[in-house]
Amino acid sequence: MRNRSNSGVRLDYYRRMIVKTILSYQHPVSGLVPATPDHSHAWVRDNVYSILSVWGLALAYRKKADLDEDRAKAYELEQSVVKLMRGLLSSMMKQMDKVEKFKLNQSPRDSLHAKYMVSTGRICVGDHEWGHLQLDATSLYLLQLAQMTASGLQIIYTLDEVSFIQNLVFYIQSAYRTPDFGMWERGDKTNHGVPEINATSIGMARAALEALNGLDLFGARGGPSSIIHVMPDEAQQCQAILHSVLPRESNSKETDAGLLSIISYPAFAVDDPELIELTRNTLLEKLKGRYGLCRFLRDGYKTAKEDPNRLHYDPWELQGFENIECEWPMFYAYLVLDGLFNGKLDQVEEYSTALEQILIKTEDGLKYVPELYAVPADKVDLEYKNPKSQDRVAQGKLPQIWGQSLYVLGRLVKEGFLSPGELDPLNRRLTAEPKPDIVVQVVILAEDTSIQEKLMYYDLKVQTIAEVAPIQVYAANFLAFLFSHLGTNKKLHMSGRPRDVVGVLASSELYTLGSQTLAFFPQFVDQQKFYLPLDTSLLLDMIKTDIQYLGSNWSMMGRPLMVVPIRKSLLDMSSSLHPALVATIKKLQTGYISGTRVHLGFLNDFVSTSCVTDLTFLSEQEDSPDLDKMLRHIHQMAKGQARLTHLLGMTEGPRRSVGTRLRRKSSVKGIIRRSCSIQVEPGELPDFSHILSPPQVAGGPEGHSDFSSSSGSPISSIPTSPGIYGISTPDLNVPSHPHLKGDNDTEEKIMAYDAYAGGADVTELIQQLKDAESLHEQADIIHYLYTNMGPEWDTKMEGSVRCRVSDLLSELYEKAGHLKQWWLVRHTAGMLRKKVEDLAKAATDIIVRQKQLAVGLPPEPREKIITRPLPPDELAAIIHDACGDDNSTAMLTQEVLVYLAMFIRTEPRLFKEMLRIRVGLIIQVMATELARTLKCSGEDASDQLLNLSPYEMKTLLHHILSGKEFVVTSEAVTSNNVSERRVSVHSLEHQRSTRSRYSSQAKYSVDRMRHDLQTVDDLGSFHPEPSVLTQEDSFESDRQGQWLRRRRLDGALNRVPVGFYSDIWKLLKRCHGLSIATGTLNQSLTSEMTVGEIKFALHVEAVLNKIPQPEYRQLCVESILMLCLIIEHDGGRCHWNEVINVDELVHHGNRLFIEEQKELDGDVTLCCANPKTYLKCGGLAGVCQNFYDLAPSGRYGTMSYLCRSVVHCLKLPCAGDGNLDCIVQ
Repeated sequence: MRNRSNSGVRLDYYRRMIVKTILSYQHPVSGLVPATPDHSHAWVRDNVYSILSVWGLALAYRKKADLDEDRAKAYELEQSVVKLMRGLLSSMMKQMDKVEKFKLNQSPRDSLHAKYMVSTGRICVGDHEWGHLQLDATSLYLLQLAQMTASGLQIIYTLDEVSFIQNLVFYIQSAYRTPDFGMWERGDKTNHGVPEINATSIGMARAALEALNGLDLFGARGGPSSIIHVMPDEAQQCQAILHSVLPRESNSKETDAGLLSIISYPAFAVDDPELIELTRNTLLEKLKGRYGLCRFLRDGYKTAKEDPNRLHYDPWELQGFENIECEWPMFYAYLVLDGLFNGKLDQVEEYSTALEQILIKTEDGLKYVPELYAVPADKVDLEYKNPKSQDRVAQGKLPQIWGQSLYVLGRLVKEGFLSPGELDPLNRRLTAEPKPDIVVQVVILAEDTSIQEKLMYYDLKVQTIAEVAPIQVYAANFLAFLFSHLGTNKKLHMSGRPRDVVGVLASSELYTLGSQTLAFFPQFVDQQKFYLPLDTSLLLDMIKTDIQYLGSNWSMMGRPLMVVPIRKSLLDMSSSLHPALVATIKKLQTGYISGTRVHLGFLNDFVSTSCVTDLTFLSEQEDSPDLDKMLRHIHQMAKGQARLTHLLGMTEGPRRSVGTRLRRKSSVKGIIRRSCSIQVEPGELPDFSHILSPPQVAGGPEGHSDFSSSSGSPISSIPTSPGIYGISTPDLNVPSHPHLKGDNDTEEKIMAYDAYAGGADVTELIQQLKDAESLHEQADIIHYLYTNMGPEWDTKMEGSVRCRVSDLLSELYEKAGHLKQWWLVRHTAGMLRKKVEDLAKAATDIIVRQKQLAVGLPPEPREKIITRPLPPDELAAIIHDACGDDNSTAMLTQEVLVYLAMFIRTEPRLFKEMLRIRVGLIIQVMATELARTLKCSGEDASDQLLNLSPYEMKTLLHHILSGKEFVVTSEAVTSNNVSERRVSVHSLEHQRSTRSRYSSQAKYSVDRMRHDLQTVDDLGSFHPEPSVLTQEDSFESDRQGQWLRRRRLDGALNRVPVGFYSDIWKLLKRCHGLSIATGTLNQSLTSEMTVGEIKFALHVEAVLNKIPQPEYRQLCVESILMLCLIIEHDGGRCHWNEVINVDELVHHGNRLFIEEQKELDGDVTLCCANPKTYLKCGGLAGVCQNFYDLAPSGRYGTMSYLCRSVVHCLKLPCAGDGNLDCIVQ
């Protein structure tokens, strides 16, 4: 047992050290501590870190507390802690107007200041004179506020202060999507004031959010009003981003020593032990030195090469800082604490010894932690030649109070005065401990008794929504409405939580409001906001995904509870339950689904086992709203959403003759199709002429086939609609609307043009709308009225009652959704300017994982590049702008964004080596794949794409991203005397297992197929394969276009080989640059950026993306890869004093291929080998299509020709006998 007198002496020694280095400079009025004694500014981050040692020493004295003198010392130290924390609180509350603005716009100009005047606590520099937006500093304050409150300190005094802290929670909850200046206040490491998304800020915010959730800021003497509430999905989002980013810090920093603060003390923000170990090892490998750790690579701060007269660096300067970065001793203190908290005694001993050797000892026996150690100016050249070889000298602040405080904490724990748990009363250190399996509770609620009876037929017992009373069940957006009152304070002029989307974690809790218990449906089942939940298959898929998500991410008390409604909209056309719905419920009954344990039961049975949150903030505070009034408002909102009009399909008034109706019906026929712009380039379509004979594909006037119509010559006298895809579709040269019946004669076309030009009789159209029997005819008329008359125009269809065009459009949207006419659902949703409820969140999920988004088709400015998180309205506006007048494609773009976000959350491996995700190219490739698999024209493929159900669209996208082979099948099915053609996407394995069934279906006669198509509206002019393909023909066709297709897919997805960007960085070291298409990668980039920087990879990607043809882009990638292989194996002999022209390498390789094919009498003799038929094959960018279709490897592979091209175009080193060395094998 430790001798009492010795322990008292040691504590007094550390108290003397703290008083001399920290407390003696604490201002008596503000309580703030300056960075140095002669400095007048107090940094938030430095102040919080500095006071940690004071708090720790107070805990040590109170733990000992045998004498009154020790209790007095503990109390004095505690009050110094309270004084500083309240001083920072007062400074931030003086800027509460900024907090209110920042909650809505996340703008750096509206952020809290990072430092304040020591004497007054007021601002010391202007909003634009410093990089104030430092979310890690605010989060660190909140985290330690929570820890100190949990230890027994009383820091918060009033409910107004509680409201402010609650609003600070809203301030930091967007950290995962907010670029800031980071813990070094620089943002991008060039220090030009460019904020970045920083892992340290995200990690500290996650720790603060979790620490504050459910914490009573008044401690044991508090009540419901002083409890802080945090939406769990925000903290979980931070965790997901950390998992995708670490061990990287930001786009401009490969890694950062500051990450030690989030993988260990004080944040403990990472819950994956392997990721923690990887991050720690990466830091030590790249940043460790004899005197501490560098902050990050090429950090010029206080180096001999830094210009002290300016804060920023020129890009070319950064290489001069390499290997001479200053080393910071305080990171050894972090590593000591890390070892103490994790029980790694060897690590503690190693870094304690190293730290003791570099401390500065004073005359009175105290040890100071210097700010940093730098290479002297006269030894810089020697350090360049032999890194880590020269002795360094201490510079900067002495002591650095941040590092000094961590050093004292480490000593107190190591010497046994404190245990790790006393510094972490909230048990943050247990974050990475294994968690028990979570059982997800699932409740199925029927909308009414009729659905309940249908489920009972399958022996599925469920309750109706009415039967779960007194528990009330609402949509998730009502929960967002309730939480919008959290943190409101009239005196402080604070509005509370923004009305953001509520995540599945929050909606999986039960809530009590007064005497009522509330449950909520998940956000994704809300059919009023967007059409995705209308697809039963997709809804079931999302339910499984969210159950799996809950099972792996739930961390709260109690079990998660998912309430799923079964509405009438989920019934099929025959009012029957979808077979997949029944199968999913039966699977839930087994207790296991999607790798997650589940418990299916009644809602009342789960009240005692669920996580229950009391919404006390709605009743206890002075500014609380009236509960009865609020509940009435919620009920009214629910009734308002259920309103359904019946304006369409009315048959009042006299009927016109059939001839007149048919003639009038064609006046606006096809107007919707003309607004659609998804097209497939003719050169991208496979050649099916050897499979389909001319008589079987002929169908247009004068014997023209629909396959040729998509690429016909334009007619100059008729206006065209270029759209975002740049493919002009002449109005008189396209088939009639694919979803309408009727002949495609010239008179109809002329009348369609007259309507398009504004010559239609509106009165006649309104009467026609009343008489319309086809949904498609109604759609064309309403589209015309909306476009030409405006959404607010009164159609007078209901006499004296106002009936606006927008009302008709809304009902058309609902009818199309009920009938599962997905092409029309997407089109009307676009006209109604609907947006996915979590559109901004979906885009953010992609961007914060260090990806970029592009919507529309290249080149820029038509293709819009999105590099930062955007508000929902701004993002939707960009998408509509990129898509022009094509509402269907705008909706499809939103839809694809949602699916991409789902995949990047659940299967991040699909996006490996992809930096820019180009949604426009992906949509085009999806249409091309449909054309290939269905063996149809580009226009038919576009129609089919828009008519795919959301689930099939998601499945098709997944197959394309994963690179798996798939097939698309089309079959005619009859349900309740209604025929429809169903298109399905299957994996190749599924197709092989059911080949016999599909082969028998393919034996339908052409007449029977056309009859099926005429009885259903949703596929229009689609032409199925009219004869059975032999297995050999099908496989031969696939083999012929296999590598062309692969390159096209990889090019559209911007996928590159592993390590490609770092290989280019090394290649640029050997040449003056790379010329690619219209862009150039200069050697100077290696001076500006390190080999592993995301910034460098994005720069390379920007140059490659100037190539509009995906397959040509991939050939350029292969050419660059060939050069990288050469320098990897040449022993450092290859250097080129020139800019290498990559396009020249590709085209010379193409010429070598053509010459060799001439000698072998290959297929190229029919196209590019003959000048008269050059590129007749459809090759793009001057390269033969047969060259695109070569395998990369082998004697006749592209790499063989590219290797020979490199030999011809570039000078390679030769052996002594004059022969070329074999470098690449």
